[in-house]
Amino acid sequence: MAHFLGLDSSTQSLSAIVVDTDSGQVVASRNVVFGERLPGYGAPKGFRPNGDPQVVESDPLMWVEALELVLADLRAAGVDLSRIRGVSGAGQQHGSVYLARSLDTVGGDWAEGVPLRDQIAPLLSRQLSPIWMDSSTSVECAEIAAAVGGDARVVALTGSRAIERFTGPQIRKFAKQQPAAWERTAEVHLVSSFMASVLAARSVPIDLGDGAGMNLLDLAAGAWSAPLLEATAPGLGARLKAPVASATHVGLLAPYFVKKFGFAPRTPLVAFTGDNPSSLVGMGAVAPGHLVVSLGTSDTVFAAMAEPRVDPNGYGHVFGNPAGGFMALICVANGSLAREEVAKRAGLDWTAFARGILEQTAPGNGGNLMMPFFVPEITPRLAAPAPRWLGAASFVAGQDPAASARAVVEAQALNLRLHAAFVGEAVDTILVTGGASQNPAILRILADVFQARIVPLAVGNSSAVGAALRAAQAFEGQPWPALFSKFCAPDETRAVRPDPSTQAVYEELGTRFAGQVAEMVASGFVKR
Repeated sequence: MAHFLGLDSSTQSLSAIVVDTDSGQVVASRNVVFGERLPGYGAPKGFRPNGDPQVVESDPLMWVEALELVLADLRAAGVDLSRIRGVSGAGQQHGSVYLARSLDTVGGDWAEGVPLRDQIAPLLSRQLSPIWMDSSTSVECAEIAAAVGGDARVVALTGSRAIERFTGPQIRKFAKQQPAAWERTAEVHLVSSFMASVLAARSVPIDLGDGAGMNLLDLAAGAWSAPLLEATAPGLGARLKAPVASATHVGLLAPYFVKKFGFAPRTPLVAFTGDNPSSLVGMGAVAPGHLVVSLGTSDTVFAAMAEPRVDPNGYGHVFGNPAGGFMALICVANGSLAREEVAKRAGLDWTAFARGILEQTAPGNGGNLMMPFFVPEITPRLAAPAPRWLGAASFVAGQDPAASARAVVEAQALNLRLHAAFVGEAVDTILVTGGASQNPAILRILADVFQARIVPLAVGNSSAVGAALRAAQAFEGQPWPALFSKFCAPDETRAVRPDPSTQAVYEELGTRFAGQVAEMVASGFVKR
């Protein structure tokens, strides 16, 4: 039997899935939630609390420790890791890791009997990694754009304007504010390439899919853009390996993992990619014509594109499709974080939120609406939190938990619909994944707002599934459709069809929502 391992290092957890491509079965899956299993890092939601809400960082050693935990969990569950024929993975996009020594100097292995985190700690030139939620680089974004000829030039080169959470502006901020530490930095990684490098005990390059989320990659050339490298930080080009195609065989699993966890010697690794490109694969949506909504810490909408299309508002992005070509993506920072915050403010625990509270209110919520932005937002770009409540006094006061719950979910769905329009595809079916996709009431609201059929994925973690399938496709050469038919079948038993009678309600509510966004733009509250 052909077993392949997929890993997903996301914002709040590290997941592992083992698939058997002969039987079409998921052999095992395990998940290490950082806040629960690794509380010593002080990151209850996967990142360090900071007095400045625009600064969001995580400890890369937490990800390393979680990697060992999840592999130990698989082995404790009786999974024979010696049967794994290939490994690939995904990482939360945009986050960056800074090393004082290239991992090529490690010698291809780690020392036995020494915790991996203790071996990697001395290699870091920066203890904490800025992640995708960080919005503290507005100045650097403007500087990069000005250096290469403006926002339009950055978009033409990279598929996105200079974005606060993207890696290039984060690198520039570090190089400016900590020049001595930047001088000590020998190598810069994304979360994805860092985790792959840890497994290989050597430096692994960034793949084109994840590299497109850095404001550094020339999409047309498939190479780092010399003007953007120069505009970002001195000597940056020497600190990045050349990017590679997503199917590239980038090395072998280090003997450390063979000895400690029972992998077979010379187990091959496929380049890791970003969690969103990996989810595109895991949803079986690598060809144009599918719209995918992922409901996680952030909410995202993405779709494969035959040709890259640019969002005229500058909110959407173009990334690499791991199966070839391009993908469009809209990311909303206030995903589950906002849903959980509203549940807390309304006196609900998440279980109550998931068990029928949304069904206690009617579509449109009696006109109660909320701008659900509890942290600085990406889509639209908000410089600061803006949870604006629009409705009756009792609603504002949080005295109606059911109305509060519906207000945030309806507003989030309207925000996704408004800003995903640039993708330009007619949609009658939307595939959904992520933790909140287990909530049938949330799926009902999505179906009615988009007036489209909503179909959840049968397997929950599409990013980890996509990683395992990428490894299988790279090493077995199976056609994508054959793999998708086995592992990406939608769960038709949970499909939700739209209620046409709600269309007028959500058109009116959508107009109100779009008007409020336009008002925020006009007032200068939204960063352009």
